[in-house]
Order: sequence, then structure tokens, then C-alpha cells
Amino acid sequence: MTSSGKPRIGFIGIGAMGWPMASRLLGAGFAVGAYDVRTDQRDRFVAEVGGEADCSLAALGRASDVVITILPTSAIVEQVLFAPDGVASTLRPGAVVIDMTSGIPDSTVDFAGRLAGQGVTLFDAPVSGGVPRAGTGQLTIMAGGEDAVIDAAMPVLEPMGSVIRTGRIGSGHAMKALNNLVSAGGFLIGIEALLIGAKFGIEPGTMVDILNVSTGVNNSTQKKFRQYVLSRSFDSGFPIELMVKDLSIALEVARSGGVNAPFSVLCRELWAGASTLLGPRTDHTAVAQLSEKLAGLELHESN
Repeated sequence: MTSSGKPRIGFIGIGAMGWPMASRLLGAGFAVGAYDVRTDQRDRFVAEVGGEADCSLAALGRASDVVITILPTSAIVEQVLFAPDGVASTLRPGAVVIDMTSGIPDSTVDFAGRLAGQGVTLFDAPVSGGVPRAGTGQLTIMAGGEDAVIDAAMPVLEPMGSVIRTGRIGSGHAMKALNNLVSAGGFLIGIEALLIGAKFGIEPGTMVDILNVSTGVNNSTQKKFRQYVLSRSFDSGFPIELMVKDLSIALEVARSGGVNAPFSVLCRELWAGASTLLGPRTDHTAVAQLSEKLAGLELHESN
């Protein structure tokens, strides 16, 4: 604990989401040690926002009461935690790990079990809301784990967003993947509707306005179509490869539960095709370009 009585937080992953989230914790008065494999990114964060630069994962683990990970995949989380010089090698009994990665539920359960053997608690708390809501502390945090553990971590979670408890360990990660499945499906069907309407002669911006005050409204119609597709900017900050990863996790959850989900399979295949066509690091809103190619039409504010 720091002299203020607040836990010292080790924050791993100072990326598009991690930067504003760690900033919120600093603003709430927490001592934050920052780590990113890109040392220039870590050092820039410390210089511009504050906190301390932890020079290694082992050093971060040794100094932290709470460790937060927000990384691209569960495989990377495993390396960060359990490599010979990883965080787990120096964590003290009683420490807490909060995995805010969009991860694989089964991996999360495995990590929690391995850490429990050394007296460390892990729970999953992935987020939704994107970079804008990360900056304002309005993320939705899906927390999977024991109520008492989440209760104790609420002072750390609340500066970043609103917590909804999902159930047992791994359920937060399952819910995040399912949320992105719904989001991905809504995006694709919405773009097809805009293309159909544009061919018919309806102005795409007008369609977006109507959808947003009608039963077709969804997150994509409100926050993506005009902002990133009709503007042709395609720069929301979330790459296609991460959407494909989340859709693959959702399908694995379906398979392990014996749920037949044919539309989900098609949705994942369309996104995977777009990743191959456009490149995995392309912004996910550019998936609209795949539908445009199939329709032979580009969407603009005024077609």
C-alpha cells in the first residue's frame, strides 16, 4: 500500500485503451506503475501523464498490490504472467490481478487457478465503450469472479467505468465476446441496408438519421456509420484482427456449450474475409469496404 492507503497499481498495456484507463487511475489518486513492451510508449505516458515506468515485469509484480492487464490476447497475458521473469514470479500473497483483456474464458479460469496456488487472486473485467468512453471513465466493465473479490476492487474499477457482474470467473470474457458478436452483426447488416437504400436512391446520411430514431438503431448507426464510414476516415482505433479474435472466442463458447449458431458462423467468416482482403491491422470500420465491393457502390454522406 502507498502512504495514502491506496493500493499501488501495476498497469500492463499502455495502448489505445490502456493509456486513457491508466490516466483515469492516476487522476483518482492512485500510484501507477506503467509497463508496455514498447518502452518509448511507456516512457511517453510517464512523461505526459505521470506515474512511474516499471523497467521489467518482475519489478512491476514486486511493487504492485493490484496488477491490471489490457493486452491483445490471452496468449500474451499468459506470457506476461507466467514467463520465468513474468509478473507472477514476484507477486506477493494477497495481490490481485484484474485481466481487462478481451480474453478466452477457459484461459482465464486456468490463469486464476495457477495464481491461486501462490495466494494471488485473478478475475476478469473486460471493457466496452471504446477510446472515447475510456477517456471519460464511462466504460462498461464486465466483471467475472467472486463478489467479495470484486467488492474489494471497486475503488480501482470505478474511476474507469461502471461495473456489471457477470458471474463466475471467465464469464466477463465470455460476455465481452458475445457483446462484440452482436455489435459485429449489427454493423454488417446496417451497412448492407445503407447500400440497398443508396442503390434505390435514398441518401445514406438520411438513412442513418432515420435509423437512429427508429427500431433499427444500434451502436453502429449511432457512433460508427456517419463518423467513420460516410466520412471515409475508417479510424476508430480498433483493428479488424481483434474483432475476428473476439468473434472466434464467441463461437468457441457456443461450441463448448453445444449451441448451434449458424448466423454467428457466417458473421465471423465475413469479418475474417475482410481481414484477409483489407489487412488484419486495418480499422474494423473499414469492413464496410468489403460490402461495398460486393455491391459495386461506395457509401458517402451524399451518394
